[in-house]
Amino acid sequence: MTTEGRAPLGRSRRPTIKDVAEAAGVSRSTVSRALTGRGYAAGEVRERVLRAAAELGYVPDAMARTLKQQVSRSVGVLVSDLRNPFYAELAAGASREARERGYTMVLADTSLSAEAESEAAEALVALRVAGVIVTPNSSAVSTYLSSHGIPVVEVDRQFAAGSTDGVVVGNRVGARLATSHLVGLGHRRIALFIDETDWTTGYERHQGYLEALAAGGLTADPGLVVSSGWDVADSRRRALDMLRGPDRPTAVFAANNVLAEGVWRAIGELGLGVPGDISLVAFDDAPWMSMVSPGVSAVAQDTFNLGATAVRRLHERIALPEADSVTTVLNVRLVERESTAHPPAL
Repeated sequence: MTTEGRAPLGRSRRPTIKDVAEAAGVSRSTVSRALTGRGYAAGEVRERVLRAAAELGYVPDAMARTLKQQVSRSVGVLVSDLRNPFYAELAAGASREARERGYTMVLADTSLSAEAESEAAEALVALRVAGVIVTPNSSAVSTYLSSHGIPVVEVDRQFAAGSTDGVVVGNRVGARLATSHLVGLGHRRIALFIDETDWTTGYERHQGYLEALAAGGLTADPGLVVSSGWDVADSRRRALDMLRGPDRPTAVFAANNVLAEGVWRAIGELGLGVPGDISLVAFDDAPWMSMVSPGVSAVAQDTFNLGATAVRRLHERIALPEADSVTTVLNVRLVERESTAHPPAL
């Protein structure tokens, strides 16, 4: 659609709101009202403006609109490792909820790197995002963002509880459920494979494991707690070392899906059977756990909802910046499959 007397746009020039106004035969303020929905525009006029914008390929300049209105409709999401299905699913939940609330999501993968996390946070400050959701590596990122007046929601784990909002799951409860399940089956030597015990996730899962052992009348053996790194390869190596020994455990609780995969691979390489030789239960019900045979018993958390809930919490924080900080704890449940059974007879 071209108004008579006006030359068509060149291929190299981006169409502007003025071009849309001329094409639709209305004022620029009318175009703004029609495109944003703020203010009145007659139905026929709005349709004409939308048609002109579509034909011209006009895309509103979100940054210019943010500077003019002093209100951003973008939120940042910083996650630790998008190769891990847990973080990918969390980001997907955040994305859908952000879209439904009219936000554009800016996603960054920090790869568990403090430097990458810092760089991403600086970029989000420069973009003037309305708020940030982060699976933090330390308190530094939340402190930095908050110092720039940007609301923060820590998700999955917390380093700044009491000063920023958080959305987590019942880590201690879930670990207790998993370990109690093994104790109830008669296992007495239960290994814990865990990445760390300093973050709230690792600390709470370790505590849940210890509580379940104590409740079952068992004495915790520090030698059965394995710090197994951050990836499948490290977990596999540590599992091979432990499970080929003469006094191996009869059951393993892997504190996340990545560590569980490493243990699973090691058990197979050693020619051992699940659950005949080793029972296995995991925290994080990853898709592969229901696809292998036997299926892996796991503590399930609604990871998609974890991301969505974090966006809702952030939206509320943006609306009420002075309200007290809130930590939301989501429920978990134990999904029993075929990877756990009574220990082998001695």
